Amino acid sequence: MLSDAQQLERRGAIVRILREGLVRKQEDLVRLLKKAGHEVTQSSISRDLRDLGVLKASGRYVLPADEVTRANGDFGALAQFVRGLRLAGPSLTVLRTTIGAAQSVAVAIDKAEWPEVAGTLSGDDTIFIATANSRAQEALVGRLRALFRV
Repeated sequence: MLSDAQQLERRGAIVRILREGLVRKQEDLVRLLKKAGHEVTQSSISRDLRDLGVLKASGRYVLPADEVTRANGDFGALAQFVRGLRLAGPSLTVLRTTIGAAQSVAVAIDKAEWPEVAGTLSGDDTIFIATANSRAQEALVGRLRALFRV
């Protein structure tokens, strides 16, 4: 079992590799990490990619927007993945994304800590965003439309 320091080092290596080039398959990432001296398996890479918020788009792995940037409300890097918005009652908003992008967009929304959002639940291409009431939903929808142009 890896120590926390080893896991952080491996995740740092994953981020560097993804920033440097196009990785299309987890097997490629495993090979590159092993070449760099890291002990990895496909399942450990899957967990790391999920925990890092990495998504697969256009056939390659894409890093999420920088944590600090997301918390400050810059969703520009994620806007390309958002496809639509729909209301489902007075306190549930459904945001549709490209396949594989919902978790990254939901994490960004959660980290932004918008007062109108009670919580999010994401699947592969769908995010449910709960608000306390219709007034909070109106504020959320205005914000989402402005950010993602949906």
